[in-house]
Amino acid sequence: MSKKKVIIITDGDEYARKVIQHVSSEIGGTCLAELATNPTTATIHQFTAAINSAKEEPIYVLLDDAGIPGIGAGETILMHLAQNSSVDIIGAVAVASHTKYQEWTRFDFAINGDGELIPNGVDKEGIPEFEFGRISGDTVYCLDQLHIPTIVAIGDIGKMRGKDDVKHGSPITRKAIELILERGDG
Repeated sequence: MSKKKVIIITDGDEYARKVIQHVSSEIGGTCLAELATNPTTATIHQFTAAINSAKEEPIYVLLDDAGIPGIGAGETILMHLAQNSSVDIIGAVAVASHTKYQEWTRFDFAINGDGELIPNGVDKEGIPEFEFGRISGDTVYCLDQLHIPTIVAIGDIGKMRGKDDVKHGSPITRKAIELILERGDG
């Protein structure tokens, strides 16, 4: 059995679910929207079963700690998935939050609220921060400890002052996922 290709999304609220459902319907894959909550409440067994039964890859897994400091429910699931021999995490979309400097991760790419690649981290609105190469978020703490090939940092999915709204095609989130897919094919 070949490994299932998974993209982690570090947000699970209603906006994130709608955006990832929309983007996956356009570029392909399976969005596990039914397991996306804020905070994550589904079990590792539910996630594993849903991943294994998904018909189309990549599989978008939305995880959320809802601002809980330290390793929360979303990060616990992420760590289990990273150790699962049937799962291949090809990338992660690291979503910014207001948890400044409490939890952060390094990233490979960052996309600001105007859809531009930048070296700085971004805040929830997609506005560049002073930090180079790292982003603050509430479900990002263990990302760079897990050997995920591509981590893309963005502001709050589906929001960013309306610039990532699903009615505009969620261009920032879409670009982040496309970067992961481009690098995952190599």
